[in-house]
Amino acid sequence: MAHVRTRTGGLARFAALNTRWHRTALIAFLVIVLGHWAEHVAQAFQIYALGWPVHEARGLLGVAFPWLVHSEALHYGYALVMLIGLIVLRPGFTGSGRTWWTISLGVQVWHHFEHLLLLLQVVTGVHLSGRSAPTSIAQLVVPRVELHLFYNAIVFLPMIVGMMLHMFPSPVDRAAMRCGCALPAWRGIV
Repeated sequence: MAHVRTRTGGLARFAALNTRWHRTALIAFLVIVLGHWAEHVAQAFQIYALGWPVHEARGLLGVAFPWLVHSEALHYGYALVMLIGLIVLRPGFTGSGRTWWTISLGVQVWHHFEHLLLLLQVVTGVHLSGRSAPTSIAQLVVPRVELHLFYNAIVFLPMIVGMMLHMFPSPVDRAAMRCGCALPAWRGIV
């Protein structure tokens, strides 16, 4: 008997991440996101509370490993990991949790594009608007540190709302779920 190999396309190969492993995958993803947030908050604290010059404010890891902050490839890699995580984990969401997760994904698509633009400027040596350093489109108006705090906030907030609605779903959303992420309903919440 010949061995028949079936091919799964698209996100179907990640089915386990959206069913039995969804909660674990979401927690792992959240840890990555919170670690990145800690870096940006620490950098802002170094600038605004400690009075460090922007080029010396490197966040938590950047103090020990300064090259990390100046690696556009690393920043792009994180934006790509965020984009992939939001895409791959999206099928596990239902109802209003999925709506909020999708909003986060939409914002991250733009954030990823901005990082791709920065990376391409590093690779080509040609900077946007003749600037002396790689510059994103929004950075033409908003300074980089503040812009990244803003981007991370507008990706993070709908992501967290989506996760909360996923963990405490409405009865209709709960019935449609294929994962074990839903926690017991709290009296008065759902």
